[in-house]
Amino acid sequence: MAISVKNLNFFYGSSQALFDINLDAQEGDTVVLLGPSGAGKSTLIRTLNLLEVPTSGELHIANNHFDLSQANNNPKAIRQLRQDVGMVFQQYNLWPHLTVIENLIEAPQKVLGISEEEAKKDALELLKRLRLEEHADRFPLHLSGGQQQRVCVARVLATSPKIILLDEPTSALDPISAGKIEETLHGLKDQYTMLLVTRSMQQASRISDKTAFFLNGDLIEFNATKEMFLSPIHKETEDYITGKFG
Repeated sequence: MAISVKNLNFFYGSSQALFDINLDAQEGDTVVLLGPSGAGKSTLIRTLNLLEVPTSGELHIANNHFDLSQANNNPKAIRQLRQDVGMVFQQYNLWPHLTVIENLIEAPQKVLGISEEEAKKDALELLKRLRLEEHADRFPLHLSGGQQQRVCVARVLATSPKIILLDEPTSALDPISAGKIEETLHGLKDQYTMLLVTRSMQQASRISDKTAFFLNGDLIEFNATKEMFLSPIHKETEDYITGKFG
């Protein structure tokens, strides 16, 4: 099991944002977290690498194991978790003062301890794989939004993660750029377990093996994507899929 979440609860102050979440993913799964804004999707994905620390529950991810009520007591384990679990955010958080290739080699050198020469070699291979090699020496501000987001994906891959989390990586992109990100993710499906947050049912149907539908902090339904979209079990899921709200 690549990911197992059991009885996860999370609060923002006194307000509960996630309620007893149970979810799992096998090695190689691509799982979409689907639902309207404010449903808890992004909050959950941020708890999976402990950017947000839940109040209670258990987390098993990429061979890292946490009793979430005590997760903050083990900073060394959190550092290892974040090395094993890469994350791509909605906003392109590249270093603006570094070139594309400099953005890619910084973490492998500092976190993995590899040489600059080896890091550059690996980075160039990644850029070639994502059809970005011609932009290696450009600064982020000279790239389109879609190109910047693909560089963000490459930067995550450069740290050799076991699992990739993506928080609405295409929401700020035009349809053509979003399509290129989806194409990139399809090319990674055979090598990585991925969790992707989206509000788009079309994107979920194109990318995912399984879909988890969230509403008001609850996991309403979790099933194979095709089965959920064709025969949803819960009325809330059906209403969302058919466009009655969201």
